Amino acid sequence: MDKHVNLVKHVVDIYNKHKGLYGYRRITLALRKELGIPVNFKTIAKIMKKSNLKSIIRVKKYRSFRGDVGKEAENILQRNFKATEPHQKWATDVTEFNVKGNKLYLSPIIDLFNGEIISYNLSTSPNYKQTIDMLDKAFKKRKKENRAHIHTILHSDQGWQYRLQKYQHKLKANNIIQSMSRKGNCLDNAIIENFFGVLKSELFYLKKYTSIVELSKEIKDYIKYYNNDRIRINLNGMSPIEYRAHYIKNIA
Repeated sequence: MDKHVNLVKHVVDIYNKHKGLYGYRRITLALRKELGIPVNFKTIAKIMKKSNLKSIIRVKKYRSFRGDVGKEAENILQRNFKATEPHQKWATDVTEFNVKGNKLYLSPIIDLFNGEIISYNLSTSPNYKQTIDMLDKAFKKRKKENRAHIHTILHSDQGWQYRLQKYQHKLKANNIIQSMSRKGNCLDNAIIENFFGVLKSELFYLKKYTSIVELSKEIKDYIKYYNNDRIRINLNGMSPIEYRAHYIKNIA
């Protein structure tokens, strides 16, 4: 009996720690990983149901910023989202938030190897400076991790900023192979679109924000949480940062 009570307590603690964002699968993985408790999905699902613990469900969609000028690139990625090493494949896009009529735009780069947000920029307008700042941060991180020699694929939609000649020249100068989705086909960039969906369902749609300053701070906090603490089933119960560290340790 005591054992069952303790298990329920651990489930509730993990649920509250992650603010209701974990469902029974992630809570099961967290119990195994953090506490070494050998439980199965079915047991945790029953406990959560009995305790009325429900994970947050994505209920709304977002609309990314789009443009139609400049030159498009070939779809090199071809929906092959699997990467075998860090910085092999990246994806990017821009998404918009509206707080009382004020707009905030998030432009991130996600590493397809581990789903880590390796760089991002928040701006009140989707401008070229935002895109370049995001790129420079990603290039700096790649160089710091001794990966600048890799021919990284960077996939995006056909937004105006990705079609600019100066953007495309900057990619070539930094050993980046540009790839673009087919027009109007969001599934070609499903990984970054999925991240936007998770971000908005786990953060933006949960409360009424009073200002973009408040939202900006919480997005920064969420990305830190997403990279460092939010475990993923497809990463063997590790967070993106943990998974990358595990990979580097094993090849050292």
